[in-house]
Amino acid sequence: MLCSKRFFRNFSSKPKLPECSFKPNKYQGLSVEEMDNIRKTNLNPALSIYYNEPFAVHQGYKQWLFDLKGKRYLDMFGGICTVSVGHCHPKITEAVTEQMKMLGHCSNVYYNEKIHQYASKLADKLPGKLKVIYFVNSGSEANDLAVLLARSFTGNSNVISLKNCYHGMTYQTMALTSNSHYKYPVPQNPGFSNVMNPDVYRGLWGGNKCRDSPVQTYRQCSCEGVCEAGEKYMEQFQEELNYNIPTNGLAAFFAESIQGVGGTVQFPKNYIKDVYSLIKNSGGLFVADEVQTGFGRTGDHFWGFEGHDIEPDIVTMAKGIGNGYPLAAVATTQEIAKSLTKAVHFNTFGGNPIGTTVGSTVLDIIEEEKLQENSKNIGTKLLLKLAQLREEFEIVGDVRGKGLMIGVEFVMDKESRRPLSPEKILKLWETCRDLGLIVGKGGYYGNVFRVKPPMCVTEEDADFTVNVLRYALYSL
Repeated sequence: MLCSKRFFRNFSSKPKLPECSFKPNKYQGLSVEEMDNIRKTNLNPALSIYYNEPFAVHQGYKQWLFDLKGKRYLDMFGGICTVSVGHCHPKITEAVTEQMKMLGHCSNVYYNEKIHQYASKLADKLPGKLKVIYFVNSGSEANDLAVLLARSFTGNSNVISLKNCYHGMTYQTMALTSNSHYKYPVPQNPGFSNVMNPDVYRGLWGGNKCRDSPVQTYRQCSCEGVCEAGEKYMEQFQEELNYNIPTNGLAAFFAESIQGVGGTVQFPKNYIKDVYSLIKNSGGLFVADEVQTGFGRTGDHFWGFEGHDIEPDIVTMAKGIGNGYPLAAVATTQEIAKSLTKAVHFNTFGGNPIGTTVGSTVLDIIEEEKLQENSKNIGTKLLLKLAQLREEFEIVGDVRGKGLMIGVEFVMDKESRRPLSPEKILKLWETCRDLGLIVGKGGYYGNVFRVKPPMCVTEEDADFTVNVLRYALYSL
């Protein structure tokens, strides 16, 4: 079912973690049993728990995590694509410590150097007229605010997003998100609709010339110059406008540059650019959700939308913006921002001195340590090495992504593309954890391993990741 045994002759011994000189502090806190009881009694009962046995984390350093017993793990998920420059980066720790000594909180109704300094620095990273920054606390809140901006500016209420997308879990963004796992059985907010997801691997159309990625899907296509799959998906989008959106009644279209929670799904080349033109001709705004793709992670560009050759009207960002600190932002133009002066807009913690100090330091580290370049170099090598697993194993259906935003999709067999069973996915996942590798899981069926590590990972880390996955697949 998996592959010929000749591929496994060199994998009789377990892969060894790359060397690390860092020594974690001895853990002296609550036991796992005590934390488990508190979680069951005092925490949100809907919280997901990864793995059969809870993964209790004590300390982090760069790309490493340490459990309560001091065992080391390579974190190739980065706290759900959130730790951008590395766990407990000393430069961030020092900057925050110094700021805490000076001023921990200052409402943005007062002037403080940090919010102004960071707003200017972040705006310099954005193209064109995207120079007005709103600071908030999470990606969900950022997308919620973007909906308000789009509706206020256009005077329209209809918002479109792609099926399989994830844009948050506030009551409003629950309707924007298109995945039943994140929808409660309550009336959804009105004015939201979803169009067919242009997934060139699992969708109706796609082939081996469609993606902007070092690795293409196995599906064959005869495209020359123009992506036929992209045109087909565009026809579906046009149908949505024709039949479900009032003439000149579109407020906005939301899209991730590469779908994150949905399983690192990449769209056909030029699809986003062509949709952008449709949206503008329909009087709507284009909102780029950069919560996972932003800040250099895709390698070629600082922002994922730059890979689609567009300039959005609104950009939302979170996760990597604060390296794990609860910080998020919305960027837009002066013209659009003025539409939100019809009433008072205020956020108590948005742009507070600690948060903006973290955000500013993250930008410095990305530049100083050339982490965007590292994402491109290490990510490309990792993608190509993961693609070798697809050649070796029948159940590795697809490998995709750019930079250090990577997905590996597991299937029953390549021909049917039926998702691998949850039991086998869990066994693969657990084996990886046992061997010291932490990866995420996504896609509607939960059959996609999400590889989105801190951008400081090395080639040794990439090799270890591939070797562990190969060993886990062999052990299945």
